[in-house]
Amino acid sequence: MTDTVIRTVELSKKYVIGQRQPDRLREALTNVVSSWTRRLLAPRKAALHHKQEEFWALKEVSFEIQQGDKVGIIGRNGSGKSTLLKVMSRITEPTSGRIAIRGRVASLLEVGTGFHPELTGRENIFLNGAILGMSQGEIKKKFDEIVDFAEVERFLDTPVKRYSSGMYVRLAFAVAAHLEPEILFVDEVLAVGDSQFQNKCLGKMGEVAAGGRTVLFVSHNMQAIRRLCSRAIYLEHGRAEVYARVEDALDRYAAQAVMSSHDIDLSIIRKPNEDESPIRLKRVRLAAGCELSYGRPLELIVTVESRQKLSGIAIGVGFDTMDGSRVMTLDSDQSLSLQLPAGEHEIGFCLERNPLHPGTYSISLAVMSRTLILDAAVNGGVWEVDAGVADASIERGYGGCRLPFKVLVNQLCS
Repeated sequence: MTDTVIRTVELSKKYVIGQRQPDRLREALTNVVSSWTRRLLAPRKAALHHKQEEFWALKEVSFEIQQGDKVGIIGRNGSGKSTLLKVMSRITEPTSGRIAIRGRVASLLEVGTGFHPELTGRENIFLNGAILGMSQGEIKKKFDEIVDFAEVERFLDTPVKRYSSGMYVRLAFAVAAHLEPEILFVDEVLAVGDSQFQNKCLGKMGEVAAGGRTVLFVSHNMQAIRRLCSRAIYLEHGRAEVYARVEDALDRYAAQAVMSSHDIDLSIIRKPNEDESPIRLKRVRLAAGCELSYGRPLELIVTVESRQKLSGIAIGVGFDTMDGSRVMTLDSDQSLSLQLPAGEHEIGFCLERNPLHPGTYSISLAVMSRTLILDAAVNGGVWEVDAGVADASIERGYGGCRLPFKVLVNQLCS
């Protein structure tokens, strides 16, 4: 008989637009106390006149997960994927509905969760093990495996606040996967690591599932979902559709993706610590009269809002195939370094000839300074490139894009 380890019944989560949502458990607890105090002190009339706009990140989500299931959670940005994992991880409480989880849970939801920044890597390994209910002896047995997997031995006694995001993710994943949780939740956070480490993580998640444990994996990389998962949950506008076959869910995702607008509102994508960023991505669209066709002129317009005067800013736009392979990147830094006063700005990217072959592409954007990513929209939308100008190379199916080039012949001997 198959054991049910996760059951949700009409699970819903409501946010209030304009109200900053806590991204950490500590913030959530602080907000509960402060909001309770404000309700006691605030005049009742003021509350009555304050109009609030509601946003349902999850709406009546019901499903069951069996022990040993490998479940992919897919959907466009803003569909509720990360919120679902946060609710199941008890990081945020649902507005309504019920959830029952049987087993020890380890979660890897975003860079910065689960570790104390002032503690060293070594200390955080033992702290996380203790949170999972493991004894020091049990943690010590796994310690060397964790360190070897994460490849951070040189920095083990350094406070993790000094780690790069890649080091942080490597150690966080190694801890979550090796301390033998019965249920493992993994969000898109693996996108921070390099491709070699991502493949290493996918292999480890496969080992975890093969050992009879349960894995729930959020990703925009359809190839990774196809490789790891045996079932899938497709989310759209907070509502869930459960598929027994991964391919059926991927077909559903692709069909919806093709319907994406050529004018994408990036401001609806909720990001951790977004209120602290000096600049935000707002929109990406095709210029008026521009077609998304192979071989034709292409002009993209990216709208950003700067909260202060900024210099040395770069905007990047990447195009990926639906299996997660990057085929083209446009980077403003290759042309000029942007100087932006406070306010809203449009940055245009112009190509005389669109090199992308016909097909479906996911578009990702980032705003960067010299050393930091200030804002990003990973898989912000999906665009369909049509055939446009006919070309024999398309029929032969060579590659994902065609770049201009010259062929030179140098005769070495006669």
